[in-house]
Order: sequence, then C-alpha cells, then structure tokens
Amino acid sequence: MQLPYYMWYEAAHAMLAPARALADSTRVFYANPLNPVSATSFARSMTAGCELFERATRRYGKPVFDLPNTLVGGERVDVIERCVWERPFCKLVHFDRALGEMRARQPKLLIVAPMSGHYATLLRGTVEAFLPTHEVFITDWVDARLVPVSAGRFDLDDYVDYVIAMLRFLGPDVHVMAVCQPSVPVIAAIARMEAEDDPKAPRSMTLMGGPIDTRVSPTQVNVLAEKRGIDWFRRHCIVKVPLPNPGFLRDVYPGFLQLAGFMAMNIDRHLEAHGEMFKHLVEGDGDSAEKHRDFYDEYLAVMDLTAEFYLQTVDTVFVKHQLPKGEMMHRGKPVDLTAIRRVGLMTVEGEKDDISGVGQTEAAHRLCPNIPDERRAHWMQPKVGHYGVFNGSRFRSEIAPRIADFIANCESDAKVAAPATRGGSVVRLGGRKLVSKSSD
Repeated sequence: MQLPYYMWYEAAHAMLAPARALADSTRVFYANPLNPVSATSFARSMTAGCELFERATRRYGKPVFDLPNTLVGGERVDVIERCVWERPFCKLVHFDRALGEMRARQPKLLIVAPMSGHYATLLRGTVEAFLPTHEVFITDWVDARLVPVSAGRFDLDDYVDYVIAMLRFLGPDVHVMAVCQPSVPVIAAIARMEAEDDPKAPRSMTLMGGPIDTRVSPTQVNVLAEKRGIDWFRRHCIVKVPLPNPGFLRDVYPGFLQLAGFMAMNIDRHLEAHGEMFKHLVEGDGDSAEKHRDFYDEYLAVMDLTAEFYLQTVDTVFVKHQLPKGEMMHRGKPVDLTAIRRVGLMTVEGEKDDISGVGQTEAAHRLCPNIPDERRAHWMQPKVGHYGVFNGSRFRSEIAPRIADFIANCESDAKVAAPATRGGSVVRLGGRKLVSKSSD
C-alpha cells in the first residue's frame, strides 16, 4: 500500500501559506528604507530571519536558462531558445545564436540532461560554456506530475527511444554529451544504433560522472540501492500524484524525496550555508547572499519522475548491474557495447564525486573495446565533486576545453572507424591525454 507522502507534502505547503505571507510582509516592513529602524541590527536580523523562513518553506518553480547572448569570435550575439522537437515527456531546446549566414559551421552538441529530480537548467553553466564554440541543444525533461495519465507510460526503454529519435532528428554530424544519470541510456542508445549500422549515429559521446559500472568504487548511494533491493524502493518511494496537478493519479517518484536524500547526505554543509547567508544578510553583504540565492533557487527546484522509469533504472543500473554484465536489454534486443566502433568516447570524472565514484564512468572504455584508440579519451578532474564535473570554475577552465578538443578531433575524423587493436595504449593529441582500453 502506498503511503500518502505526496498528500502530506501538498497539505503542509497549503497550511504554511499564511505563515509565508506573514514572513514576507514582515521582511518588507523591516527592510523598507522609509522605516526609521530599518538600519538597526534588530531590523536586519528580522529581515534575514523572515527571508530564510520564506525560502525554506517555499515550493520552487522551474528556473529559466536566462542566456540572452553569448560571445562568438569576439562578437556579442543574441541567443534565442527554440523548441525544435517534442514528445510528452521531453522537449529538445535549441540555443539559436544570431550568427548570420557568413559564419563557419560549428559542431552540433546535444547535451542530455539528467532526469533525476532536477530540471535541465541545472546545466545552465554547461550550456553557457559551449555556446561560443558549438551549436548547442539540450533535453528539457518534463515534470511527470504535469503529464496526464492519458499520455501513457515512460520507462528506461522509452528514454533510450527518445535519445535515438533526437539523434536521428539532429543528423549524423552531432556530438552527444550525457551528464550523470543519462550516461547509461545514452551509451545504450548508441550501442543499438551501431548494432543496426544506423547512418545517423553521432560522431562522439562524452559521458560525465555517470553510473556505467557502479560495482567500481561504490558510493553511499550505490551501496544503499543494492542493499535495499527494488521491492523496498517500490514500497517506500512510489506515490500517486494528488489533485490539483495535471498528472493526477500517475505513479511517480516525487522530486522532494530525491531532494531530501541529497540534502541528508550533506546536511551539515547545507545548514552551514544557510547560517552564512543569515550573517551575510545581517551584515549587508548582498553579493554573497545573492550567490546563495542563485544556487538554492536551482538546487531546491525539483521535478517528479515516472515510477516505471525510476524503478527500472534503479533495478537495471544499481541493483543488477546489467549494462557492465552484458545483460541489459532494450525492447527485447541486447545492448551490446562491443558493437560501438565508429562513435568516439570520452569519459570525465571528479576526484571527490560522492554520487558516481571514481572509475564508474571510465569503465565505459573497458566495455567498448572496439573504439579506435585515437577516438577515445578520459579525464579525471582533481579537487571537484559531482557538481563540479559539469559546472563551476574548474569545469570552465579545465574540463570544457578538453571536451572541445576531443569533439574537434572526432569532427575532423568523421570517417568510419576501424576496429581497435587489442592491448591498451596511451597517446596524446593537442596536449590532452587520450586513454584507450583493451578488452579483458
């Protein structure tokens, strides 16, 4: 029997609405410069406390990318978001840059955002880093609570189907980047395309902090999933969407449960961050407080996942390890990673990643032995955790340039690759370390 988590969650938000309104009006009263006590320590403390209460009890809506322009070749150009492909559970967004007809063609890059509780806007920094040098597309997954039951199911097989359909839509000259969770369905989609000699298979794939083989350096998340088993997750994590949401009666894994799990893993850090924000507000340090707001506006905005997708992913990836064992199936057909020969492979990991342990993503090289040495690369970024793999200063200065180099290499060598020879080797291209893996 399902527990009414979602109903309690909706009821709690409704009951707290008057308190939030009171806190917000109190904050406005004490922050008003016309109030003679607004500059006092007491008023600043009241303002800070009311803001923290309102933010802690708010339901955060879907953020926006807010990338109105970018710098291309030293020239500032406008960027317009356009939906170019759509199905019930996903929209493909193109960041259309006003380049004019005289610009040289730049590589197409499809960024597959994780469908793991946060919106695609979590990758705003990732998109921003590649806009000057690439024609960027991103998967904008839809919150399951907003999809009517009449739209049907969405599971891991459907996810793979969506990726294949988007790759075929964009054509064979696209490069795909999977951030975290989609690493498995993306490599599975490419394996199926390669097995069928699909001419629209992408030129390269970059897997970043993904759970390709969670038996390697298992993290707390991996150990919990394997220990609990799929039945535990079905009993404790799946609920029905309540009214008044459009997805009423759809079985989902609610985003607020996922968020609670992530918060619990680093609760001391989050409490310290909110304590620091209180001090910044009292001291009038607006810049530091604004950075805190920006981060948590994104981090606390969560979406629901369909129950069938969540449970199938947990069972396939974390409990049974079907992909690295060669047992994963898609629509009754095997996902054979040895079929991948033409598509380049780059893997990226973070030294301090506590979600996908070091070596879990790199395992893709061992599982794809037939990719030529010159079309594979691995980079382990020192001093970054999971979030730093795809965002932040080290991503912009160290990771993104290496990915761009790899894409440029695969772009210039778009011919069908011959099977790789056995026996691992290490070569260098453009100063970047390229790692090849042999079959066991």
